[in-house]
Amino acid sequence: MDHGFAFSSTGGFLGLPITDLPISENESEQKRAAGTFAVAGITWDGCVTNRPGARFGPNAIRQASHMLCGDEHPLFDVTPVDNTLDLGNLLLPNTSLESMRAALMPQASALIGQYEMVWLGGDHSITLPLLRAYFAHYKQPLACIHFDAHCDTWESHFGEPSGHGTWVYEAITEGLVDPKCFIQIGIRSSGERAAREFVNDQGGRIFTARELRGKDGVGLQSVIDEVRERMAKADNPPLYLSFDIDALDPAFAPGTGTPEVGGLTTAQAMTLLEAWHDLNWVGMDLCEVSPPYDHAELTSNAAATLMWTWLCGRIVAKRT
Repeated sequence: MDHGFAFSSTGGFLGLPITDLPISENESEQKRAAGTFAVAGITWDGCVTNRPGARFGPNAIRQASHMLCGDEHPLFDVTPVDNTLDLGNLLLPNTSLESMRAALMPQASALIGQYEMVWLGGDHSITLPLLRAYFAHYKQPLACIHFDAHCDTWESHFGEPSGHGTWVYEAITEGLVDPKCFIQIGIRSSGERAAREFVNDQGGRIFTARELRGKDGVGLQSVIDEVRERMAKADNPPLYLSFDIDALDPAFAPGTGTPEVGGLTTAQAMTLLEAWHDLNWVGMDLCEVSPPYDHAELTSNAAATLMWTWLCGRIVAKRT
């Protein structure tokens, strides 16, 4: 970081310098040896169905994260600064979904082979090509924990075959994920039953926002335990986290494209991520932060803190 105060700082996530791609072989080897994580932005919002602006999310999250870089996490007593690279934003087309996905896939595949990645969206249509890349890398269906207000299981996207509301349906039907290890957290939007219950009907588990209302740390223990048991029963397959910021109630995250009232608190989301820190994670994305609709940086601060918590938990898990 080039300044002592977050408000005047520049640079990448946690104030790290942006590392230009391609990365030198020596630097890559050193980082892999340290069990390194990497952050990359996917500045695409060509599939939003309400309010645009998620293309600006990655840089807003980076700026918000500069408040977090100087000290250790209060639960995990670690900082990811020495274990993380910020690779900047991937160079992608911004007018065609299929062109964007085609350009994203080889870049994602190369990075997945080197680092445990955190992807900054962008709208949620980025998750499908990422899961395709992870499936190709691990050569097996992934488990997935999906925080969202919306089920994203529609078979079409307002007359188009694919978009930010279809990726779960596509990932399951393509066999990219194990339906029995697909967990949804915070679902609450309107929709026909076939879409709302799709994950349950495929053998997965939906924890709706209604089911989680009023549950604090103790009340969430049954959720924590059930997910752990489900992963253990499947022999703990590679697990991917996809976090749509609109899983949080608009009171905590107003800056998003499709806000839905009655959502999770930031504290609930933090409790779950902290409790699941030692699951068999292989990567994560955080989507749908739209800075033009944010207030007082509430949304970007929540997003940065959730990412930071996940990274700190991963460092602790790797050490044990």
